[in-house]
Amino acid sequence: MKEKSIDPASRIQDLENFGEFGGVNPSVTDSATYTFMHAKTMLETFQGEAEGCFLYSRHWNPSNKYLADAMAAMEGTEAAWVTASGMGAISNAIMQICQAGDHIVSSVTTYGGTFALMKNYLPKFNIETRFVRITDLEAVEKAIQPNTKMIYTESVTNPLLEVSDLPKLSEIARKHNVKLVVDNTFTPMIIEPRKLGADVVVYSLTKFVNGKNDCVAGAICGDVDFISSLIDVNEGTSMLLGPVLDPLRSSQILKNLHTLHIRMKQHSENAMYLADKLSGLGLKIVYPGLTGHPGHELMKKQMNTGFGYGGMLTLDVNSAERAAELMECLELKGVGYLAVSLGYFKTLFSNSGKSTSSEVPEEIQKEMGMSEGLIRFSVGLDHNIKRTFKLFKNCLEDLEFL
Repeated sequence: MKEKSIDPASRIQDLENFGEFGGVNPSVTDSATYTFMHAKTMLETFQGEAEGCFLYSRHWNPSNKYLADAMAAMEGTEAAWVTASGMGAISNAIMQICQAGDHIVSSVTTYGGTFALMKNYLPKFNIETRFVRITDLEAVEKAIQPNTKMIYTESVTNPLLEVSDLPKLSEIARKHNVKLVVDNTFTPMIIEPRKLGADVVVYSLTKFVNGKNDCVAGAICGDVDFISSLIDVNEGTSMLLGPVLDPLRSSQILKNLHTLHIRMKQHSENAMYLADKLSGLGLKIVYPGLTGHPGHELMKKQMNTGFGYGGMLTLDVNSAERAAELMECLELKGVGYLAVSLGYFKTLFSNSGKSTSSEVPEEIQKEMGMSEGLIRFSVGLDHNIKRTFKLFKNCLEDLEFL
C-alpha cells in the first residue's frame, strides 16, 4: 500500500493517469457527446445515478476530469470542477451558493473583476454584498446579516497583499452557518485554504497553475456534494450556464501542474530577493515574506514550508505618472513586461488602480489604502535575479527615484 502524501506537490505526483494506449500522459478526449450501449444507463446518467459515465462535455469529459482530480488532490478536497476562466469559477461558485435575496460579506481588497461582479452585477439578481477590511475580524462578523450566505476572500489579497486569517474566518463562518469561499490564485501550494477551514476554493488557472499565459481557465474545489450540485442537469449553475473548459487546454494545464512546485519555489525566491533589495533602498515595498509586513507571522503560521512566500510584491511610487514612467523604463531595460495578469515565467507589472483594480471606484481605492502609484509585480522565473535587480536599480537611478 502506498503511503499517503500530506503535501500538495506529492499528492499531485501520486496521481497515475495513463493514456488509453498506455501513454504516460492521459489521452485527450475531443468528443462533445458520448455513446451508451444501454438506454437505461443514459437515463441513470441524466439522473446523476451512474458512476464513471460521460454524457456531454458541458457536463463532464475525461480530459477535464483528469485536471479536476489533480486540482482536488492539490487542494485536499473531495472533488473539483474546471471552468473556461477564473471568473467562470468565481461566479459559478457564488451563484450556486446564493439565491435572490441573499447577502455576501467580502473583502474589499479583491480582484477588480470579482469586485465588479459583486458590486455591479449580482444586484441584478437581488444579491447584495457588504465589503469590509478582511483583516478586521470584528468588522467581518458585524457585517453578517440573517440572510448572509457567504464570506468571500483571497488567501493573499489582490493587490494589497493582505493575509487573510483563514482559520479565524472559518470560525466566524461556522458560528453563523455561512460558507467560506477563498480565492487561492496567488498562493497555490503555499497555502491550502481547505485545510485551514474554507468550504470552497476557487482559482484562476490562467495564472501560476498553468504558468505560461497561453490560455484562460479556472477551477472550483470543494466537497462531492457541492461539486455535484454545480453540474446537476436541472439546477447546476455550471451545467446550465456552460463555462466548460476545452479538453485540449485541460490536457496542457494538467502537464504544467506537475511543475508547479518547482516554479512556485523559484517565483518566491526571486520575489524575496527583489523585495529585500528594493526595500533596502528605502522604497515602499509590500511583500509577505518581509518581517515588516503586518501579516508576516500569520503567513508563516498558515503556509506550507518549502514553497516560499509567493511571487507577488508591490512597489508604491506615489503617483500614476511616476508609475507609468518607471514601468516603461523597466520594460525597455528588460526587467519584464508592462502587462496585466500574473504567474508568467517573465516578470509582469502594472499600475493596479489603472488596470486590474480599475473596476474599484477611486474613492474606495483610497479608503482601502491603495495608492494611485501602486505597481503590482508578478516576479518571473529569472535564472539570474541579481542581474534583474541591477537592471531595476538602473531604472530607479536614471529616473532619480533614489
